[in-house]
This record gives sequence, C-alpha cells and structure tokens, in this order.
Amino acid sequence: MKPRVLVTRKISENPLNLLRERAEVHIHEEDRPMTAQEIMAALPQKVALLSMGGDPISAKILETGKDLKLVANYAVGFDNIDLAAATRLKIAVTNTPDVLTDTTADLTWALILGVARRVAEGDRFVRAGKWVGWKPGLLLGSDVHGKILGVIGMGRIGLAVAQRALGFNMKIFYADIQRTEQSIEERLQARFLPLPDLLRESDFITLHVPWIPETTHLIGPEELRQMKKSAFLINTSRGPVVDERALVEALKSRVIAGAGLDVFEQEPRVAPELLQMDNVLLLPHIGSATFETREKMAWVAVNNILAGLQGEIPPNILNPEIYK
Repeated sequence: MKPRVLVTRKISENPLNLLRERAEVHIHEEDRPMTAQEIMAALPQKVALLSMGGDPISAKILETGKDLKLVANYAVGFDNIDLAAATRLKIAVTNTPDVLTDTTADLTWALILGVARRVAEGDRFVRAGKWVGWKPGLLLGSDVHGKILGVIGMGRIGLAVAQRALGFNMKIFYADIQRTEQSIEERLQARFLPLPDLLRESDFITLHVPWIPETTHLIGPEELRQMKKSAFLINTSRGPVVDERALVEALKSRVIAGAGLDVFEQEPRVAPELLQMDNVLLLPHIGSATFETREKMAWVAVNNILAGLQGEIPPNILNPEIYK
C-alpha cells in the first residue's frame, strides 16, 4: 500500500503527478484554506502533510496525526507551524527557501516604485475619467533613484532587494542581528548601521526579517517617529513585524510619507483605515505569486516529502535534530 499524503490546497499539476506516483494523495479541492478541524479530521493515517503558509499547524493538529512523519510547508516562512511540538513528536518540518527569493524581491520593488510614484492612484484616476490633460502638479510623487534604501534583514531576499537598488544608483544601509560578509558590503557599497540610525537616514525602508517573538512589532510608534517625514515603509516579510495600529496613525498624521504592504498583522483582515488611504499601496500577500515560482515551490515541497518517504533527511529540513 502506498503511503498516504494530505495536501491542503491544490498546487501545480506536474509536481502533484510525481507525488501521486509514489503516494496515495488526498487533496482539499476547494479554493479556500482548510480549517483546523478539517485538517485534524483528514490527518489520521497520513504519513505526510503538504501545508500552505497560512495553515494553522498547531501542536493539537500534529498530535492528531499519529502516523505523521513529515510536514512540508509550501512557503519559506514557517511561523504557522508549531516547530517545537513537531520536534518533540519527531515530525520533520520543511519549507521552500531560495526559489522565491528573486520573485519576492521583484515585488518589493513594485511596491517601492508603486507607492513612490503613486501608480495605483494614477490608475484609479484615469479609470474614473478624471484625467483631462497634463498639469504641472498632477499626482506628484517622489524620486527613487539616488535615494537611500534601508534594508532591515540582509538575508536572501534583503540581499536581492539591495542588489536591485544598484540599478537606481541608491545608497544602501542595512541593519541585522549580525554584520554580513565584507565582500557583500563591498559589492553593494552597503553600510551596516544600528536600527535607529538606519531609520533616521533612509528614504525607503524595506523589511525582510522572519516573524519571531523578537521581531514582533519591530516597527512600532517609536520607530515610525524616527523615520523621515518623506520616507516610505515597505513590508513583504510578515504582517506582525509592524505594529499596524501605529502605522495607521503614522500614515494618517503624515509622520511618514507612505507605505507599501504585501502582508498584514491579522491576514486576511486589513485595518479599515488603510483601505481609505491614498498614501499606502496594498497587495494581498502575493510576494511569490508568479506561475514560475509557485511551480518551483511545489517541486521543492514535493521533493521534501519524497525524500522523507524514502527514509532520507529532506533537503530543506528545519528541525534536523530529530534525526540525532
């Protein structure tokens, strides 16, 4: 009998077909997330779970899977999974790093350019039939080229965002828990700064940190007040990294010039005030949403499962200590 695998949402067909060759695959076919209760009901007798980044894989769910050996998260982030509980239960947990780095960096730049040059506002203006001709003061925005980009979190995605800034002749500052390699600093002409200094100096601040207790509300009222009034905050990392209530107040009172957000503190809920503001650009968590990248993510998740089913350590293991 083939091992049984639960897939919580439909993913790309080619990777799924490979998984079907090696396993009995049970897929949640509806175009909505499975609830925690539905996952628990479907999990018995499954040896692997292919979960989405928003699935709440709690200790209670993991304990329901008496035969569960592996959870392959279809995302680079894994804050939706109780990793400590999985480790305690000797359940391997994997993610899909690397393959979405450039795609998410591209979207970060879409937000930077979009909010600075008021692209969404301009689109709405034209569609509403309000454009009657060229005017010197029509939808004036902010330059991006030659400005200072502050990168908070110089990991894979932060590095890819900074690399793109060179094409805009930007000066690059970065903050992180530790300094990056000297060769990278030299190549990017990037300067390592304490967070308060980066906030004070940067024209665009982009967040690329994981959501962990230490980064929850990393950007709050005090940090927003330290930013330039002309500065923009960009978040493609995780919503709770920013105190959304504080951000709303900062945008309303023009403490900062604007924001570009792909993630929110209580997704999919968005603070109603944000929906009414023209100085914020809002996207529905689509950092990795290209055909090419989502297929690559599916291949990585499936290959993690196949490795686990074959008794191997999966290539993208997050808790390797379970094998010791």
